[in-house]
Amino acid sequence: MDVPEHKEIRQLARRFLEEAGPALAEYEAREAFPWPLVRRMGELGFLGVFVPEELGGAGLDFWAYIALLEELGGYASLRSILSVQQSLVLTPLLAYGTQDQKERYVPRLARGEVLGAYGLTEPEAGSDAGSLRTRAYRDGDHYVLEGQKTFISHANVAEVFLIFAKTDPEKGNKGITAFLVERKDGVRTTPLKGKLGLKAADTGMVFLEGVRVPQDRVLGKEGEGFKIAMATLDTGRISLAAGAVGLMQRALDLSLGYAKERHQFGRPIASFQLVQAHLAEMKLDLEASRLLTYQAVAKKLRGERYTLEASMAKLFASEAANRVAYRAIQVHGGYGFFEEYEVARLYRDARILTLYEGTSEIQKLVIGAHLTGVRAFGGHGEA
Repeated sequence: MDVPEHKEIRQLARRFLEEAGPALAEYEAREAFPWPLVRRMGELGFLGVFVPEELGGAGLDFWAYIALLEELGGYASLRSILSVQQSLVLTPLLAYGTQDQKERYVPRLARGEVLGAYGLTEPEAGSDAGSLRTRAYRDGDHYVLEGQKTFISHANVAEVFLIFAKTDPEKGNKGITAFLVERKDGVRTTPLKGKLGLKAADTGMVFLEGVRVPQDRVLGKEGEGFKIAMATLDTGRISLAAGAVGLMQRALDLSLGYAKERHQFGRPIASFQLVQAHLAEMKLDLEASRLLTYQAVAKKLRGERYTLEASMAKLFASEAANRVAYRAIQVHGGYGFFEEYEVARLYRDARILTLYEGTSEIQKLVIGAHLTGVRAFGGHGEA
């Protein structure tokens, strides 16, 4: 995969993490959003890797984005910020936005001057994304939005929200529309604290109470919202798989280093057969996940439908990341149970990967539907 420009962005990311890693730990401890690190990512071009240069991005290809996600995968709060900004906000803007919408929002998002949020999940609409209750009513040349969203990444730090609302409830999924909403339109948010992992990444609830949005901020066409949401999640699932690969690589690297340094019974524990068994299983999960992820990327870049491949990569890599993080703690023994050792954070951060942008159960339904041609009950997907 790696060509010179991909190797360069990997090296740039590694240099960035040498400084950002220790600083991130402090933000994690306080559950605070790492604004200085995010601004630095913007300066380095990380937040608009595949955005065309004429729209303020780095102008690199999607493989460069995957390489960056892998490098940041072991620092999941930062990876999450990167994924939300590009996979969930910039991707649909570039694919469905008008030229005016692109010129208005993309450059600032790509440079990290503002952050975006993807507003699909609601208190009563998670895996069943089609049952959302947020409504959008026509009022002259505006829409009025009423409803709330939950578990929204960047809820309290975003200035731009991609909000999905029902404009025609009688049409079911075909009655959902996507809107570009700005915080200054009257969006109200509140943080959700106490997460198991991703402690430096912002999560919150979004309240839309009589929020007026001009009709030129409909993304795509009225009634296309569900299609946009699901297409966006395909890219998002690839990004999560790539991030999971990065988390596994970090866990394996740390475990290898520890196993060679830690001595018991007069020899390094790396010489023990059962420790080597753990490391071997970690390597297998890592490389299988990497190949599934790359398969999905390759199909996406050929312009073919890649929903099945994205779901397979996301399902396997997210579950594998949890297995690898578990084994990393086993290799570290009692020390791995303490926050002083990085594998404890990797273990916590891995857990969310099987839940958001489609739970593991939803991925199995997506895969099953593609295999059989029959959509199982509840097989929509989620944010």
